[in-house]
Parts: sequence; structure tokens; C-alpha cells
Amino acid sequence: MTIPDYLVVGHVTRDLVSGGGYRIGGTVTFAALTARALGYSAAILTSASSDLPLTTIYDGIALEVVPAEASTTFENIYYDGHRRQFLRSVASPLKPAHVPPDWRLARIVHLGPLAQEIGPEMAELFPAATFVGVTPQGWLRRWDATGRVSPQPWGTAERFLQRASAMVLSLEDVGGDERELARYLQMARLAAVTQSWQGATLHRPGQAVLVPAYNVPEVDPTGAGDVFAAAFFIRMNETGDPEEAARFANAAASFSIQGEGYGAIAGRAAVEERLRSGVVRDA
Repeated sequence: MTIPDYLVVGHVTRDLVSGGGYRIGGTVTFAALTARALGYSAAILTSASSDLPLTTIYDGIALEVVPAEASTTFENIYYDGHRRQFLRSVASPLKPAHVPPDWRLARIVHLGPLAQEIGPEMAELFPAATFVGVTPQGWLRRWDATGRVSPQPWGTAERFLQRASAMVLSLEDVGGDERELARYLQMARLAAVTQSWQGATLHRPGQAVLVPAYNVPEVDPTGAGDVFAAAFFIRMNETGDPEEAARFANAAASFSIQGEGYGAIAGRAAVEERLRSGVVRDA
């Protein structure tokens, strides 16, 4: 195996859709496809059952799949305008031993759990010089015996954030609990809180800066936060400038919401053109 530029770790998902069938999703999907579109060699460490057509979807992306009896499967049920999310099955945990030796030297490592599948020892596996980005939504959810998903505190946050170079999350990830969000932001070296059409707020010790989003029509917001995160980690690693990285990530995410699923992910030339000529929303 060769050393990838961008390694993303987490469960690929089967997202059930109304009327039957499913779509492939998960942070690993949107983040790896974004990295590939931006000119990076990408790799995915995941776990799934053998019936998912992963090699077709991840063409050109290195793939390591830990076997599982079932893939991680989510179902969203809407009732009186409110979403209820259910976790129908969970794939296998992802351990440091599952990471191929060459992949441990990736330039950027993105830990993107969806169902508590990654432990803090994974963050500690990589060399100190490696850029480690985290999107913690999978550590911030629990589920009951029926599979009903609800928020929970991130018990291992301090251990992860001691190692992480940057974190991307949303208020929705913490169930709308602003005090809980503030607690994680205090632990992080650098964080971006995505705020849908408003853009993202950058948080560094003693400083918060809103970077507005681009004014584009929204078709499907699915995965936009993961696209933002991947682009943010990449540009932050390239430039070391958080505001430049957030502007770049907003531009990348703006394409993602203009089409269905991961089919609208844009390449670097398009993202850079939007940076030059796109119109941002009023802050």
C-alpha cells in the first residue's frame, strides 16, 4: 500500500430512504470524495457488510474494510414536522490495528465516527506532525433498545482534543446544548462550528470569527458539513490560516448543497473560482 494524502476513518452508512432502498452515506463517503476532488490521494478505513458496492462508489480511493455481519444503517422517520432518527444496525469497531502501516504516515487523518466506532487510542496512533481532524458527531449520540438516536455527552472529548489539530461540528451535533458545545470549544486548539446558511464560526482561544456562507440555492444539504470539514482540514494544513481555510471550506460546501448527495462535490478549480467571484450572504 502507498501512503495516502488524506485518510478518513469511520463507518460508511446505509441510509434508508422512504419507499424502499438506501443511499450510501457517512462522513467517510463525503470526506474522501471531497479530498479526491481537491486533488488529494484518499484512503478510507471503514467496516461494512460485503453486500455494499463500495469499490464502485469509491473509484480511485484506497479502501480497507473490516468485515461485519451488517453495515451501519440509519433510518429517519418524520412525524409532525420533526425528525426521529433510528440506528438499525452497527458494523464492527475500528481499532488501531486495522490501520495499514503505510497509512499511519498520511498527511491528514480525519476521524469521522457515526456510531461510537472509534476509540481515543486511534487519535494517539499517528505521529505528532500529522494533521488530525475530528468531526465528533458519532461520539455525541447514543441509541436505545429500539434504535432511537438521542444526544449524549462526549465522554472522551478531552483525550481526543488533546491530540486533534482541528475540530468541526454543529450545534445540532450536541442536541442544541450551547453549554455543552462551549465545553468542547474550550478544549479544542481550533474549531469550526458550522451554521447551515450562515456559514461557520471559527473558535480559537479567546477569539470567535464568523465566516459567512455563499449565497446559492439549496437542493440537498446532506453531507455538506462533511464536505466543509474535509475542505477545511485540507486548506488549513496547506496554509495554516484558519479564516482562509473556512472561506475555502464554505466555497466547497456551497457546491455540495446545490445537488443531490455526493454527486455535486466540486473540484479545486471550481472552488477557487467561487472564492474569486461568488457572492457571500450577509452576516
